[in-house]
Amino acid sequence: MNNRKYPVKRGNEYEFKIEKLAFGGFGVARIDNYVVFIKNAIPGDIVSARITKRKPSFAEARLLSIVQPSKIRIESDCSYFSYCGGCTWQNMSYKNQLDFKRDIVQESIERLAGIEYCEVAPVVESDSVFAYRNKMEFSFSDNRWLLPQELGNMNISKDFALGLHVPGTFDKILHIENCMLQSETANKILLYVSNYAKEKKLQPYGIRSHKGFLRFLMLRESSDNGKIMVNIITAFEDRESLKPLADELMEKFPQIAGVVNNINSKLAQIAIGEYEILLAGDSFIQEKLVGMYFNISANSFFQTNTFQAEKLYEFVLKFANLQSNEIVWDLYSGTGTIGLFLAKKAKKVIGFEVVESAVEDAYKNAKEHKVKNIDFIAGDLLYKLQDAAPKPDVLITDPPRSGMHEKVTRHINEIKPKRIIYVSCNPTTLARDLKILSSNYQIEKIQPIDMFPQTYHIETVVKLKLK
Repeated sequence: MNNRKYPVKRGNEYEFKIEKLAFGGFGVARIDNYVVFIKNAIPGDIVSARITKRKPSFAEARLLSIVQPSKIRIESDCSYFSYCGGCTWQNMSYKNQLDFKRDIVQESIERLAGIEYCEVAPVVESDSVFAYRNKMEFSFSDNRWLLPQELGNMNISKDFALGLHVPGTFDKILHIENCMLQSETANKILLYVSNYAKEKKLQPYGIRSHKGFLRFLMLRESSDNGKIMVNIITAFEDRESLKPLADELMEKFPQIAGVVNNINSKLAQIAIGEYEILLAGDSFIQEKLVGMYFNISANSFFQTNTFQAEKLYEFVLKFANLQSNEIVWDLYSGTGTIGLFLAKKAKKVIGFEVVESAVEDAYKNAKEHKVKNIDFIAGDLLYKLQDAAPKPDVLITDPPRSGMHEKVTRHINEIKPKRIIYVSCNPTTLARDLKILSSNYQIEKIQPIDMFPQTYHIETVVKLKLK
């Protein structure tokens, strides 16, 4: 039986002073050195919060009120902020956001990786702090979550919503008509689709009931030419209902390159279809990145902040410091954008990617750009790295948020490339992997790059050199 005495009790309300921010957007407070995480609180705030979860080493609390606001707290211009899951840090200046992101990277590496005195460079800021996203995904729902000012308004129907998830819920959607993270044109398309669906009584999909037609609306916009792809994800095929909408969109918005319909009949709430129907126009948009053009289809992965991605790739190239006789391995290579960029300076690049369709796109991109010194291997890195040859002089790794599998990290330690460039979107898993790599490698440079202003997310490029 656990007789430990906790300084807080689940369900009780307490007053906290917020000391700092943690990755995930939580404010951090302490009671008798016991950590409490509070969402929507920022350093300097004194808040009242209720304990919702209690663990041996930490607790989580829900913000009830701000007793005394922090000196750095500002008012957000977005009417959905603090209710929507899209942004977390619109309540502070952009400069403060950058400072806290740097602190989070520094603390993660020092505390979790045990690497002391690591020098983290100032965060490379984004030229645009709003309307920077080239892709947004909105959910349809038959369960609309009402804002406080909407409660009691009988003119608002709760059985239709098109917007973003409310944090902490899986089935409630906040209806959104204007998102500050996407362009004005994209917002007009969002509103047009919403109004059309309500007028024509197209049924939104119910996450609990698993009934309904409309599941997601995905908008992708080219930063190069402003063309937009509209992707409507539905639970089943019904061209007769969607074709008139597609035709109206093409006529109303000349910026739209095409309208596609992905069909996802499975229970999983993902905006990827089992198959795709072209309703109007083209099935792709063209994007330019580091001087190369790429055709982006509905389900292709592509960096969501194009201009910051160019800065990111420039740092990767600089840190790699490639010589013309060197072999490069590009792990988690996706559609090959980083590998194609590096191939200009290397003897040969080998990309590794588990998604076979991404590998097919990567070969198409290589052919399109007449890059011949690059190959791609499809399959799980756990098995494909073992026998791959030739071995690398330089290794680039850009894993998902979960980081690298421990066996992959240890295998990298065994093959000992001279230099490793680790691109991470999660400081905590980055630190975990660096701890393993530190047995053979020393960190030379740590460069955070802000790909996602107004959120806690931060991209980091780390250069490691063989000891």
